Amino acid sequence: MQMKTRMNVYFEPGLLKQVEALALRRNVSKSAVIEAAVASFLSADASERLEAVFARRMDKLGRQVDGLDEDLAILGEAVSLFIRFWLTVTPPLAENAQASARAKGAERFEGFMQSLGRIASLRHGRRSRRMMRPRPIAAVSSLWPHGLRY
Repeated sequence: MQMKTRMNVYFEPGLLKQVEALALRRNVSKSAVIEAAVASFLSADASERLEAVFARRMDKLGRQVDGLDEDLAILGEAVSLFIRFWLTVTPPLAENAQASARAKGAERFEGFMQSLGRIASLRHGRRSRRMMRPRPIAAVSSLWPHGLRY
């Protein structure tokens, strides 16, 4: 039988409770749990196990990002179809009504951008508030080569 040397160590109460619970579940002594944990920590293959854990986690995150990419593509297609349908069924305005419609559209768009900024800031904090700052209508209208039509 191999002789073991006694060693006194101090643990945080919460950690000691975890050690005691594991010892009870496995039906081993607390010393055996601590000895196994220290041996695992000092073993050469500990870094390989840690790398495997990180690799599994990164694979899971990659799959989640792929799912988000697919969801985003579906959402973009849905918005595109809605806009195409809306533009198809909305009759054009008379020339004398276009100026007031353009002003009302600019007002509504500004309100939409502010609401979007509030939602994003609630969800993502300060970083997103800077990114979602409402742009003036002139900057947005430059996205359409023929201007905004209402």
